[in-house]
Amino acid sequence: MIRFILAALLLASPVTATPLAEDLAMPNPLVIAHRGASGERPEHTRAAYDLAIDQGADFIEPDLVMSRDGHLIVRHENEISETTDVAARPEFAARRTTKTIDGRPVTGWFTEDFTLAELRTLRARERLPALRPDSAAFDGQELILTFQDVVDIARAGSARTGRVIGVAPELKHPSYFVSIGLPMEPPLIAALVANALMATDSPVMIQCFEIDALRSLNQSTDAPLLQLMSPIGGPADHPDRTYAAMATPEGLAEIATYADAIGVETAMIVPRLASGAAGDPTPLVADAHAAGLKVIVWTFRAENTFLPTEFQAGEDHGLGDLGGWLRRFYRLGVDGVFTDHTEMAIASRE
Repeated sequence: MIRFILAALLLASPVTATPLAEDLAMPNPLVIAHRGASGERPEHTRAAYDLAIDQGADFIEPDLVMSRDGHLIVRHENEISETTDVAARPEFAARRTTKTIDGRPVTGWFTEDFTLAELRTLRARERLPALRPDSAAFDGQELILTFQDVVDIARAGSARTGRVIGVAPELKHPSYFVSIGLPMEPPLIAALVANALMATDSPVMIQCFEIDALRSLNQSTDAPLLQLMSPIGGPADHPDRTYAAMATPEGLAEIATYADAIGVETAMIVPRLASGAAGDPTPLVADAHAAGLKVIVWTFRAENTFLPTEFQAGEDHGLGDLGGWLRRFYRLGVDGVFTDHTEMAIASRE
């Protein structure tokens, strides 16, 4: 049974905000598998995506960076020593370097210094091995994927399960990639066109923490767009702005001129108190809905270290009550959640 119709979740136009209508409300929030079932398999791998789909995910999420030869590569960051075996590959030792990414120095190996063929020789690793040793047991088994690979995985998953599986790509550091001559928007648009994912009701949702990339995409595609925000800082391409200001009614009204939804960290909706407990909710969900924007929240993880104190249980590195934490947000009327633990999110939603 198809769980959702994307057109009913996201607004019909990425340009003009439209008031919410009762017939657009969905019975359940979307569950978006954050980098796949990344609480159980190394993130951004075929195994992680397939497991998330089989667990009931509505969307799977790939982070996108660029290869030297212009391919959209699926990795959390363009620095890949945490998530691949590149540091153990002597043939690539000389490529370790330091670069300035979004205003800060980063040392390691970067996707833009490798061709796709070279990246395909690497193998994925668990990013949080101390916290997720069961996932780390799968280290070294999976190839690095491209965006097209993830689209193909979603389509195969749709055929296998009888559900529409969407894809929610996030453009990472697009202004940086422009600065080195590897703009991300042209290959993304080419991929959307090739896969017939350009319409308002396409099972795709494009995310970015930056503004200009979304504004550019708004002029190039009708596919749904999502402005990401965090409790601190601001977009790298607009250092004069803060996400806090963008989350005000005035800021949300501006976002609604080029995007369909906001993607916000949990603390922007339910702040964390100094004690580690969850505080009272902010008006952000209501304010965003009033601006005609959907609200999708990141990132829900089951490990105690990521949960408010009242939802923690057992040992420090054990799993807490993720379902209870999620249900607090479901009751607040959010339109979707990003999670590392798809099965728990689906169970708590139902």
